[in-house]
Amino acid sequence: MTVLVRDFLPADAEAWVQVRRAALPYMVTTPEQVAFDLASAHPDKHYRLLVAEEDGELIGTAQVGLVHDSPEPGQAFCNPYTHPDRTGHGAGGLLLSTAEEYLAREGALALYTWVLDTPSNRAFAEKRGYAPSRSAHFLHLDLAGGSLPPRQKLPADVELRTAADFADDPRPLFEADAETTADEPSDTPAELSDYEDWLNRTWRHPGLDHELTSVVVVDGKVVAFSAAQTDGLTRYMSGMTGTRRAYRNRGLARLAKNDSLHRARAAGYTDAYTGNDADNGPMLAVNRWFGYEICATEVRYVRKLG
Repeated sequence: MTVLVRDFLPADAEAWVQVRRAALPYMVTTPEQVAFDLASAHPDKHYRLLVAEEDGELIGTAQVGLVHDSPEPGQAFCNPYTHPDRTGHGAGGLLLSTAEEYLAREGALALYTWVLDTPSNRAFAEKRGYAPSRSAHFLHLDLAGGSLPPRQKLPADVELRTAADFADDPRPLFEADAETTADEPSDTPAELSDYEDWLNRTWRHPGLDHELTSVVVVDGKVVAFSAAQTDGLTRYMSGMTGTRRAYRNRGLARLAKNDSLHRARAAGYTDAYTGNDADNGPMLAVNRWFGYEICATEVRYVRKLG
């Protein structure tokens, strides 16, 4: 049996999602989202989707590209995942080495990858010269069988809206997203400065649910939000929850997320997922308040190229 790596084709979308859901069941992804991410990627990202095949069966996937919106040039990423039933056949290593060669040609100086925090996955990265960096948790909330905190009474100067209310002019959401993203803990920090790119990649993303994305407005200004990503069926994921700097420590992010979760449950979503940097204590405390429980942990690894 021979494993080969090639570029993703549109016909691979269903199989791609099957592999990714098996390897990372706490992520929300659909074939439409995979195809959209590839088609809408910024050219400076040099984004590629790689697949590993064994005798015609897709058994591994990898997202590959440059962190084009980082203030530090030369940073790149590759996130390879193999179907749990098909590990040990060399697919992960071949995906990673193919990505390394490609990214080195594109000028990458450092390559970051996420691996699940298990002995075998960590050994996979360390064997190939990668060093551990930070950790992040996946968390799960049972929306169908669990209980949510009650809705809170809004302060007099606070208003709750949805992203759908900003359909004619989403720039206030872009500005809030840019400010909160800049403060998010990361090895590869991003600076959102291209509004048109944000519109194409984020606002128009098929996974972003505008009706379930909650927005907190104070005196007419967008100050906090909780972005909702869904599969359109039963699975909901918090894409980003944040508050602008001048309005932090008022519980506004919690207010937005609680509103979004209540409306997601009312819309029939049964499972909610989110991710947290392991060192982001305030957000971990917020998610524990909602009833989220850690279901898996990933470790970020890095290797210098060139």
